[in-house]
Amino acid sequence: MDDTDTYLLRFKGYYFERSLVDTDLLENLEDFEIRDDDVFIITYPKSGTIWTQQILSLIYFEGHRNKSENVETLTRAPFIEYNVRRVDFSKRASPRIFCSHIPYYLAPKGLKNKKAKIVYVYRNPKDVLISYYYFTNLVVSLQATENVEQFMKRFLDGKVVGSLWFDHIRGWYEHKHDFNILFMKYEDMKKDLRSSVLKLCSFLEKELSEEVLDVVVRQATFQNMKSDPQANYDDILKDEIGTRTDDGHFLRKGTVGDWKYHLTVEQNERFDRVFQRNMKDFPLKFTWDINEE
Repeated sequence: MDDTDTYLLRFKGYYFERSLVDTDLLENLEDFEIRDDDVFIITYPKSGTIWTQQILSLIYFEGHRNKSENVETLTRAPFIEYNVRRVDFSKRASPRIFCSHIPYYLAPKGLKNKKAKIVYVYRNPKDVLISYYYFTNLVVSLQATENVEQFMKRFLDGKVVGSLWFDHIRGWYEHKHDFNILFMKYEDMKKDLRSSVLKLCSFLEKELSEEVLDVVVRQATFQNMKSDPQANYDDILKDEIGTRTDDGHFLRKGTVGDWKYHLTVEQNERFDRVFQRNMKDFPLKFTWDINEE
């Protein structure tokens, strides 16, 4: 029996997390009022969303950098489709940062005036798959699976929050000319965080001193984030979302190439076949191993 409908809400051909989604917000998302200085972080799930939230929060907010303000990154950069705290977004001070997993065709139409900015972070889909497998088995509101094989089938069928990975990234990339958008590769951020922060600052038109840049890079490393209660989502995970075990963390490994320790040769070859079929002639390059040049 397929329990997909118990955990997922299908809206205009796209799967959302049923227990968290704000359907009224979804119905009116097209008309969501965009400000010229809004910044949207768009990702497919498990592709570096929280990490990018932290980086942008550090770039934009001095109180976040020097820890003089006790505000979680989820509050600083809330999910537009999962407004679980019922925040009135219209009353938030500018500049506003938002996160979202939405596909390009559900984006507020105000984003198409190309003034507000979008940062799209993408990650190699094999690592997305493994990270997502562990995450769905941790969170009570998502459908657990018995093994990687079972989850891989669901992932490749697009029966997960975020729907089909291939459609998500192709959709945003092929419609990039409709938006003011920067594509950032997760693995590049892992390999050279400082250069990635500089690239983001250039796109966001934010000038940081060398000293501030050092602070941003230092605080945005995975290990520092994992130990920072404002950034690691652990309290949100336990108090608001709910987990199947007490020792799980929202941020698990954050590594590149973890898929090699989980996929069998047959699974890997099958994934490659599906990838080649769906991503033929796609111009963005993917990094499958941190040692790749």
